Amino acid sequence: MLRVENLTKYFGEVHAVDNVSFTLEEGGVTSVVGPNGAGKTTLINLISGAIKPDAGRIYYKGRDITGYPPSKISRIGIARSFQIPHIFLRMTVLDNILIPLFSRKGLSRNLIKRATDYPEVLKSAEDILGSFGLWEKRNFLANELPHGDRKLLDIAMALAMEPELVLLDEPTSGVSIREKSRIMEIVEEAIRERGVTALIVEHDMDIVFSYSEKIIVMHQGKILAMGSGEEIKRNKEVESILMGGEV
Repeated sequence: MLRVENLTKYFGEVHAVDNVSFTLEEGGVTSVVGPNGAGKTTLINLISGAIKPDAGRIYYKGRDITGYPPSKISRIGIARSFQIPHIFLRMTVLDNILIPLFSRKGLSRNLIKRATDYPEVLKSAEDILGSFGLWEKRNFLANELPHGDRKLLDIAMALAMEPELVLLDEPTSGVSIREKSRIMEIVEEAIRERGVTALIVEHDMDIVFSYSEKIIVMHQGKILAMGSGEEIKRNKEVESILMGGEV
């Protein structure tokens, strides 16, 4: 589904992403892990079009999408969430979901009709919010939600774009240990139910080992290791750099 070849991005003397190559097969969850400053979020920003690479190519389903802007990236089937939720705080939870739904269906320019004139869109919103446990809070303003629900709403908005590939930047950051498991269980069920492939940046190694089919370990802008959870656990270099001891 995704092929990254020799992807490179420098910020001055900082080699944020340094000659990175990997492939992502369709289906399942792949996690990108590494210490702070390893280049994980920069990698997501490059794939999603938020920034342009200095070198290298990005292919999506065989199509060269290197340098595409985020708007075009979203239209071809790639969506993303953010470490800090990008939601409309002064709008209701329902309206936050309706925005990407109307955009995806090409209806956002119609300023005459009301949202209630599109029952199929409202049904889609109900389905998405229901799968994320947010339907009962649909009339809440987004700024009234606790942090964990804000994270879920941000991810739900990404899935409302009906992507085939979703990029999730630290979906469990800033929440309690108990909330982490709840959020990941909801997210995993939602993406598998929709047949979406997920590339996830995550720090919590318990979450990574529990939910990932494949793990990519980055260090100082480069890929240090790739493999299954068991392969990563047995890698002594990863153990030393990433975990600082036994896994």
